[in-house]
Amino acid sequence: MTTANPYQWVEEYEAKLADLKQKSENLTENFAAAGATVSSKDGAVTVTVGPNGGLQNLQLGHRAVELGAPRLTALILETARAAQKQAATQVLELFKPLGEGTEAYQMVSDSIPDDEFEEDTTDAYDEVDDEPEPAPAPPPVSRPAAAPQPAPVRGRPRPADDDNDDNQPW
Repeated sequence: MTTANPYQWVEEYEAKLADLKQKSENLTENFAAAGATVSSKDGAVTVTVGPNGGLQNLQLGHRAVELGAPRLTALILETARAAQKQAATQVLELFKPLGEGTEAYQMVSDSIPDDEFEEDTTDAYDEVDDEPEPAPAPPPVSRPAAAPQPAPVRGRPRPADDDNDDNQPW
């Protein structure tokens, strides 16, 4: 049986701690700068998200006003999802040296959606919307306020003074 050298063990432990500290500092420093900017194929929408996927900037190009509200909404959401996925992948790469092989790393990795089949949407935004927008709903009919009701009488009626109170100590 070989005896472990306590000095060697401490030196190896300190080296591991120094390496872990350096990786942690690198993660912290690079995490703040992580994020993604993605533009739609037609350039109508550009979305910038931070490392947590939160929206930081949204720019609409000159083509955006031609799309109409429903198509513009869909394009903004599609572009934001792509930017969020890019940012999440970047954060996962930053976390890799520190957490690869851990449950936390696997959880973050599993939360990033796989590449989905992308339909060709280049002409989808050029379609003409044949349905007119629905007319606004009429305002609700107002009714006159009801007359106030008298407040209900609460509690028990008080017994007359001449009642026999011998059986009621209160």
